[in-house]
Amino acid sequence: MTVIESTTIVNQPVEQVYAFLADLNNHQRLMPENIYNWSSTKDEASFTIQNMAKLAIRISDRIENQELTAIPTEKAPFEIELKWTVADNGNGTTTAKHIISADLNMMMKMLAAGPLQKLADHQTERLEEILQ
Repeated sequence: MTVIESTTIVNQPVEQVYAFLADLNNHQRLMPENIYNWSSTKDEASFTIQNMAKLAIRISDRIENQELTAIPTEKAPFEIELKWTVADNGNGTTTAKHIISADLNMMMKMLAAGPLQKLADHQTERLEEILQ
């Protein structure tokens, strides 16, 4: 399993960061330009990654003000889990971590690991910008 992580500090209380992330409608604002055909509800989203794949996900687990996990609802090119964890830093800020776990063979790892890391980094940077 390939695990890709990206972490940021957000100048908002953990409840606000969690509330934003808990609604998949907000995740479109976190996506880079190579994501299109976005469609979402609070619990599900589908989109196309340019030159890669179409992906449909749904929230599978929620732990209030701590963690959200999304998994594919349709057959994906590889097994993948998207997770956000949030932790209260005690000073009005929140540490948010985006974790992408993907079951990639060596060939897929060479092709997909870089773009997945860029995606995770972009999403944490955008989260910090949006919630400042």
